[in-house]
Amino acid sequence: MATIGKSIVIKGDLSGDEDLIIDGKVEGRVQLPNNEITIGPDGRITADIEAKSIIVVGQTAGDLNASQRVEVQATGTVEGNITAPRLQIHEGATVNGNISMTKSPVAAKTQDDSSVSAAATPIGDQARKSA
Repeated sequence: MATIGKSIVIKGDLSGDEDLIIDGKVEGRVQLPNNEITIGPDGRITADIEAKSIIVVGQTAGDLNASQRVEVQATGTVEGNITAPRLQIHEGATVNGNISMTKSPVAAKTQDDSSVSAAATPIGDQARKSA
């Protein structure tokens, strides 16, 4: 298990293949699709997070996508959308965003992205015809 300590600040993409505890600050994107990530009590994350399991004790701003579960503990704050088949929100936690409990969060996100692109194409065609 790896740990990012309180005094560490990372700006950019973070990926790996082991469980991770973050007590520092991370801005960018975090991808640990086969592992668990814990945002510790001093953790301040401004990033989209993709992991097998996500535990929030500190603060996150960005979307959380987990293939197994997301847990937001009493001191945790999530400002963003959560996609996971299992979700546990403890009393006292703060969650501001949409929740989608699907069996395959990554596949659902991909389908959503493609439907947005497909919907955007006809609007652009109509705009060109009107011009």
